[in-house]
Amino acid sequence: MRKVLIVVAILLVGGLIAADRIGVRIVEDRIGREVAAQYDLREDPDVTIHGFPFLTQAIGGEYDRIDLRIGEYAQADVTVRDVRVEMHGVRAPLGEVTGGDSRNVTVRTATASAVVPYDLIRRYAPKEITRIAPQGPDLRVDLSGSLAGVPLSGTAVVSVRATAEGIRITPRSIGNGAVQLPVNVLRERLAWTVPVRDLPVGSRIGDVQVTEGGLRVSASARNLRLNDLRTN
Repeated sequence: MRKVLIVVAILLVGGLIAADRIGVRIVEDRIGREVAAQYDLREDPDVTIHGFPFLTQAIGGEYDRIDLRIGEYAQADVTVRDVRVEMHGVRAPLGEVTGGDSRNVTVRTATASAVVPYDLIRRYAPKEITRIAPQGPDLRVDLSGSLAGVPLSGTAVVSVRATAEGIRITPRSIGNGAVQLPVNVLRERLAWTVPVRDLPVGSRIGDVQVTEGGLRVSASARNLRLNDLRTN
């Protein structure tokens, strides 16, 4: 009898685990469809609900962490890549989510990030900037042409920061071989802004990090609804 009980217990646990995994996939798929519909995405994003067991979270309607990977996202004429949203403290009543109603889904904190590729950054740069590459926390740019009637060549280091208008890129120092013009002149004539302001948390970008593939920007928000996870 003891062996039978052990076998039954193993089967029951296996059944609960299977039900747990099936349940999490159902809710992940539902959230993915909702987000795709809000953003007019061609494909549903990847959704990952963290924590185990899932059924305990689902019954209580409280999830510790849910991640979204949207991939590319276009707004106006700007397309960013590798868009991710990390949500903590998600309140989502199971019956409403599975029934397609996301109006009462709330999020305690949400952080979104995306990569702004260098080809997009170059598109908005002054014509005198011919190449952009990462250099530590800054960017290195190649210069060519003329400025204020003076031939322009060599390199410069530019800094990046988040502003209300987007990513502001400003010359910080001049490299060897560059035109001998005051840095303040370069800052005035060669600074530019990439109009990436908002990310899918209804919030302005607040941080910019230099990476090999582009500038990773991020934005955070607190106490919002799932329907607020959109750009303004």
